Amino acid sequence: MTTGTDNASQSELITTRREGHVLWIGFNRPKERNAFNTEMLIALSNAYTTLDRDPELRCGIVYAEGKQFTLGLDLPDVSATMRREGRVPLPDGNLDPWGIRGPVRTTPIIVASHGMCITLGIELMLAADIRLCAPRSAFGQIEVQRGLLPFGGATTRFPALSGWGNAMRYILTGDTFDENEALRIGLVQEIVDKAELRNRAFELATRVAEQAPLGVQASIEMARVAEREGAGAAAEKLQPKALELMETEDAHEGVQSFIEKRKPVYRGK
Repeated sequence: MTTGTDNASQSELITTRREGHVLWIGFNRPKERNAFNTEMLIALSNAYTTLDRDPELRCGIVYAEGKQFTLGLDLPDVSATMRREGRVPLPDGNLDPWGIRGPVRTTPIIVASHGMCITLGIELMLAADIRLCAPRSAFGQIEVQRGLLPFGGATTRFPALSGWGNAMRYILTGDTFDENEALRIGLVQEIVDKAELRNRAFELATRVAEQAPLGVQASIEMARVAEREGAGAAAEKLQPKALELMETEDAHEGVQSFIEKRKPVYRGK
């Protein structure tokens, strides 16, 4: 595992740690198998908001302490809050880690999952950009077994990612599936030995962070516009965004470094 300065107390439900241009975001409720209560949801939203609004941060890695990635929601706690507030309890103006409402995240997220990943854990992965998992993982979109439905994006993103039949096979039955099935249906891009999982996530995050930040952010933004508003809306915004990027310092640096046959140094300007 990589090393770095830990900026958060390990007593916190969500820990954060900066390593260069990368922000580590850790689930830290292992005794409850990282089930999300209200406090944990708010803390994760705060971490995502920090990642997206700090120009020095270029990629985030989401991982979990303990034996399980997450068993989903702590239903007694969160359902009481939702009934009281009439919505998922996230701070106004903050990023929604599941990308359902509020500002659109443009800083990349890599998820490194291990053990069990249930309900909102899958939906968090669906809302991320690159997804890894360890062998002997188990995934389950089990809301229908509890009289509920997925409300963190699975009903739209899962069919779009995996195809209607593959998604409904698991959304409508609540059956669990393993890492090989997750790879087959595109939920994860790589299966990595658990001992190397965080190292591999950091390797990919570093590669992302080496690229031009504005170009990376614009790429995610255009993809999310297509997801939210349709391909037509994305097509209308694509060329203006490309022309905007051509006038940035980073674009000029990209061309100049190519001419000079050297590694570019991007500043996000």
